[in-house]
Amino acid sequence: MATPNLTPSDTSTFILNGIPGLEAAHIWISVPFSTFYVISLLGNFMVLFVVTKEETLHKPMYLLLCMLALTDIGGSTCVVPKALCIFWFCSKDITVDGCLTQMFFLNAVAAMQSAVLVTMAFDRYVAICDPLRYATILTNSRIAKLGLVGLIRAVLLILPQPLLLRRLPFCSNHVIPHTYCEHIAVVKMSCGDTRINRTYGLGITFVIIGLDLTLIGLSYGLIIRAVLRISSKKAHRKALNTCTAHICVMLVTYTPYLFSALTHRFGQGIAAHVHILLANLYLLVPPMLNPIIYGVKSKELRDKVGKYICRM
Repeated sequence: MATPNLTPSDTSTFILNGIPGLEAAHIWISVPFSTFYVISLLGNFMVLFVVTKEETLHKPMYLLLCMLALTDIGGSTCVVPKALCIFWFCSKDITVDGCLTQMFFLNAVAAMQSAVLVTMAFDRYVAICDPLRYATILTNSRIAKLGLVGLIRAVLLILPQPLLLRRLPFCSNHVIPHTYCEHIAVVKMSCGDTRINRTYGLGITFVIIGLDLTLIGLSYGLIIRAVLRISSKKAHRKALNTCTAHICVMLVTYTPYLFSALTHRFGQGIAAHVHILLANLYLLVPPMLNPIIYGVKSKELRDKVGKYICRM
């Protein structure tokens, strides 16, 4: 077996190889990819359009839903168009700067999405535990400020990732066995000392997800405590029903993300194509399901969407 060439290279282009081992099936794999992506765009743009047009929906909950829709559109759009170019046209080249830019925006959007889910949990906490002060605590301007804080946090935490990678020398083998520039996949191509990059990448994952899940857990712990104090079972169901959509979205978002992130770093016995498919499904399935979940659970939003669909 030939030993890999570890000579540093100054080539300014990487090769995204798609899904290793399934190259012959790329055309068939592109069918669900493109279908999920189109459904995701239609659903999320519909949410944005309806909430923008309907003044009755200019409320904190729906503004947060718009933020979630924007992160869903941004995350999938960072990856899917390039993946489809690989599947359809074998257009596998990507510049180093383009690769690092894609990595930054993808991870920043993921961090921003996590911040939105935390704010949604806080929204549900106030709505159930302090409903009389809901309108004064969660104003539209305050929601906008919380969104801005989430955006700044995402940029500050994620920006060091591509900057740390930019200083590393890369080996002459510039093939990335992935459909997009995933952080660890790019780190593995370097001939230099990558301990800082690996530690920072793993640390950021646990800091963002760990902190956010802790805050969400705290919010729901307080919600459950408040609900248990209510004597009426009907009131129990009504209170918990307002959280159902958010819980479903959290499960759809965090479960595949954590599974994909951990298996990519520690699941050495799992086939490469399984890693890649999981990583792509995380970017395809939640953006497609989120508007459907909120459309089903929110009668007000569902009625408004139905009104515009009937006009078409």
